[in-house]
Amino acid sequence: MGKTPAQRAAKHGDKAQLPAGQQIPANTTTQRTPQQAKTNANLVVIAAAATALFMFWYYHLLVLNQMTQLSGGLAMPDSLIGGYDMEYLAALRSALDADALGQLSYVHKTAGTLFPLMFGFAWLLIIGLNTRRRSLRWVLWAFPILFVIADLWENVAIDGVLGSAELAAGDAGLASILTVARWVLLGLSLVASVLAVFSSRTARPPELVTQDKD
Repeated sequence: MGKTPAQRAAKHGDKAQLPAGQQIPANTTTQRTPQQAKTNANLVVIAAAATALFMFWYYHLLVLNQMTQLSGGLAMPDSLIGGYDMEYLAALRSALDADALGQLSYVHKTAGTLFPLMFGFAWLLIIGLNTRRRSLRWVLWAFPILFVIADLWENVAIDGVLGSAELAAGDAGLASILTVARWVLLGLSLVASVLAVFSSRTARPPELVTQDKD
């Protein structure tokens, strides 16, 4: 009884020879076309972007807005795009009791952490998949990366300035600067993603594409 092609390959390795006219069938189930790979990547980007947008709505428009019920109507510092001064923070400190401060800190550690991380992940994907030029990709990546850093740092700064025994001008100024910076960087990140998508749709000579990949 003759051996099967698979048995010959197992015994002889690369030296195994098949009878004339016989070939080992290729396994096509694991092969992906470039179009399929691109489609899968787009699905990941869409899912990540949708999650980031949902977290933005949940954190800024729902949770932080509900926190105003515990502060006598005063908005949380995170929501103030133009920043705030010591007088505003002093009024907020007087309005928030220990339970409210603990709840705000919990919000910062949960939704306030998940949102910037998810946003940064999604926008890095959008920019990375749509920008061919390496130098331009890193320039555009800088905005979401800096946004994540500023947002997470802002959470710590706000919790510190509201929960401290005394309100220090330096801590208040730092928290306000971080709040303004994270909103500016959020806007610049959105602009960067638009530029990335636009650049991917711009026709470029093949020789330039080859140089960018080097």
